Amino acid sequence: MEKSSKKELYSWIWSLTLAIVIAFLCRTYIFTPTTVYGESMSPTFENKDRVLISKITDIEHFDMIVFAAPDSDEHYIKRVIGLPGDSVEMRDDVLYINGEKKEEPYLESSKEGILFGKLTGDFTLEELTGHKTVPEGSLFVMGDNRLISKDSRSFGFVPMDSVDGEVKLRIYPLGEIGIPK
Repeated sequence: MEKSSKKELYSWIWSLTLAIVIAFLCRTYIFTPTTVYGESMSPTFENKDRVLISKITDIEHFDMIVFAAPDSDEHYIKRVIGLPGDSVEMRDDVLYINGEKKEEPYLESSKEGILFGKLTGDFTLEELTGHKTVPEGSLFVMGDNRLISKDSRSFGFVPMDSVDGEVKLRIYPLGEIGIPK
């Protein structure tokens, strides 16, 4: 009976240790939860929303990413607008990537609230950064709340090696659980 109890205890310790190691590895290399702070991604995300980010993903246009802020000790969540080699321009509230007009359906509700003026001021990448295209190893990002977002328009390009991951799932608030658009 005593041998059986010891075996059972070792089995439990081994299982718990394995579970902790797997959880640690998943959180470190595959996915991790994080909290959204601020209003720069409103209405897509609100302050204190919790999201799950994937650390193993190919970043594409309009993906939402979490990255180490280049201008502070914080982490920001923003939408990828420009990839390496892209030219980016905003004219009359219309986004152009490499000269091609791009729809931004995630901004529609914000644009409805604007009575006068534009949601996003006109700019070219060269006017903002001195570069005609996004440099290799960098991204150009903007928040969905264009009127208040602190993004690449103010702090420049985001180095790809500062990206924590891509937002894949909202996990809080409970009534809003799902894949963000």
